[in-house]
Amino acid sequence: MFTNMFQGIFQGVGAQDIQPPQFLLCLLVSLIIGVFLAFVYTYKIRYTQSFVVTLALIPAIVCLVILLVNGSICYTHFGFGIPKAAGRMKTLHITIPEHLDYTQIFDSLLGEYTTSYEILSVKTTNMGSLFKLTYQITLKELGKEKQLIDELRCRNGNLEIMITRQETGVYEL
Repeated sequence: MFTNMFQGIFQGVGAQDIQPPQFLLCLLVSLIIGVFLAFVYTYKIRYTQSFVVTLALIPAIVCLVILLVNGSICYTHFGFGIPKAAGRMKTLHITIPEHLDYTQIFDSLLGEYTTSYEILSVKTTNMGSLFKLTYQITLKELGKEKQLIDELRCRNGNLEIMITRQETGVYEL
């Protein structure tokens, strides 16, 4: 059990994994730098012991935080950072004619291809003759995007459909 946990800690989500010796070396170097800074600070200055200890430990703490945020510890063990389903979380933009009832027309398809979906915005375009719908979706399987788009095209009259990475916000003028 513990070997799997430590394997998960040192195997990153990104392009580069950090190995345990590199992890410990980073912490050791930052601790040495912190002790050096604390020693320089105490030279010919009145100081308190607690401040010097804090000054010595701050570089190691900063190093640890950077390694946590950059590596996989945050992602796999603490539940924050990039969620496990991040690759499947998408933003879906669909253009439909104004005569279609957008409230439930895509519910069956989205229920079939996604684990969750939520409509974020509805906007009129083309002088009110079209609606642009924006959904936040989590796909069940990444390989099924084309099938979802093909079935959506049948329902929206072959108008524009776009699936993008999940947007953090909708910015429009």
